[in-house]
Amino acid sequence: MMLGRAIPEVTLKTRVRDESVGGPNPFRWQDVETGELFKGKRAVVFSLPGAFTPTCSTEQCPAFERYYDEFRALGVDDVYCISVNDAFVMYQWGKHLGVRNVKLLPDGSGDFTRRMGMLIKKNHLGFGDRSWRYAMVVDDGKIVAWFEEPGINDIGEDDDPYGMSSPEPVLEWLKAHQAD
Repeated sequence: MMLGRAIPEVTLKTRVRDESVGGPNPFRWQDVETGELFKGKRAVVFSLPGAFTPTCSTEQCPAFERYYDEFRALGVDDVYCISVNDAFVMYQWGKHLGVRNVKLLPDGSGDFTRRMGMLIKKNHLGFGDRSWRYAMVVDDGKIVAWFEEPGINDIGEDDDPYGMSSPEPVLEWLKAHQAD
């Protein structure tokens, strides 16, 4: 169980827009250190099996985007979606969904997800290693609330559960635990 633990210290490989690069693809690589990313703020983080997949694209990510203002009103500084996908896929997925507020974090090598204990095999779908669906509240780098879908497994013995990691339970927890 991750509750009460510090967020794993991992380097995420991201792409950021940089007009000085020029050309049709004005982006450059930028390392994001998770320890720094979550330092000194309250964040909601949710993870899902993959960009462009059905539940992730039609339900989970859009729902967190819809509730963004409510999260902010409850003292959340940022809302992040992390997935075992590369920076290019996460960027195109965000564009496709029209995400404006949720920040998409690529965990291309699965290092963060593995350290969270949530890396599973989705070989039955041809996906390889992916994240089990979960959400959490992080205060100054420490996990203070945890929402995990039941039945974590490596062999596809599930119906891709989605409920515990949806925005509603996270919002209820935040309402009961207002930040000081």
